Amino acid sequence: MSVKFDTLAALLDHGYDALIDVRSPAEFAEDHIPGAINLPVLSNEERAAVGTIYKQVAPFEARKVGAALVSRNAADHIAGPLAGFDGSWRPAIYCWRGGQRSGSFASILQQIGWRADLIDGGYQSYRRLVHAAMYDAALPHRLVLLDGNTGTAKTDILARLAAMGVQTVDLEGLAGHRGSLLGGLPEGQPSQKRFEALVACAFQRLDPTKITIVEAESSKIGKLIIPPAVWAKMVPAPRIQIDAPLDARAAWLIEAYCDIIADPIRLRARLEILRRHQGHVIVDHWLSLLNAGDNLGLAGALMSEHYDPAYAKSRASHDHAVVVVLKANTLDRAGRDDLAVRIRQAVAKL
Repeated sequence: MSVKFDTLAALLDHGYDALIDVRSPAEFAEDHIPGAINLPVLSNEERAAVGTIYKQVAPFEARKVGAALVSRNAADHIAGPLAGFDGSWRPAIYCWRGGQRSGSFASILQQIGWRADLIDGGYQSYRRLVHAAMYDAALPHRLVLLDGNTGTAKTDILARLAAMGVQTVDLEGLAGHRGSLLGGLPEGQPSQKRFEALVACAFQRLDPTKITIVEAESSKIGKLIIPPAVWAKMVPAPRIQIDAPLDARAAWLIEAYCDIIADPIRLRARLEILRRHQGHVIVDHWLSLLNAGDNLGLAGALMSEHYDPAYAKSRASHDHAVVVVLKANTLDRAGRDDLAVRIRQAVAKL
């Protein structure tokens, strides 16, 4: 049986015991339906080999070779990760277009007695729903942006708000990046497709009649572009701004960026990139602080000489509606807890 989902909400609330993505590991890594497990019927290398035979020899020969590989891989999955399921288990299966790979695997599972269904249109049907939500339709949610200079612990406070029950979307978390030149994470960023899917699904799970807090960002987070539907709501959204003294921000920055501070070679390489923007004198001063192990001084210098002026220039060129300004003397745990409480109170009044 083939099942069709007309909305992203319906697909996310599919009701099956499991979603099985039978595409290759590389296809799965680029993007997949949330919650799906990857049981590839062709490995990356096998898929490439079958494709070569299809183009250079004949489609019939490719299907014959492919069928043998699919059967062997299916047998491994049935004897391995699927061995513990009883006859009541009901999975939904998909591949790229809902064609031969998923159809072959579903047929084998059905012959065993499992109630396996195919997702009509496969991954591409899911991608169309994500694209429609992020490119074609207006986002129905009410956004308020959490703003403040670098080092005001916005991402940490966003997580505290979420723990308090405030609706939030952590765009930087979904993008795998902290949103600055030094913000790259060791695990890297997802693909643009994957990012868009994660954002679409995050908003899909929220109540659009309630305010959702997101961190103020530029239109790109690292290499990824914020989806147009979200960006269109962020640009005019009212802002809650956090103000904190430089020394408090510097102390927080050292804590938040402890991974890159622990890797001075990586940090030096990032600072060198800024020579074309800041000149040799300023960057040489930063490197002298790095060499001396003065992390607090380096953090303060980076903010006062690079990040704060950049923020000031951006704000001067845009007329952002700041509805609340919250001042904090410290950004330690107690200070961040206090800010989260005050932000929740401010949101309740909007």
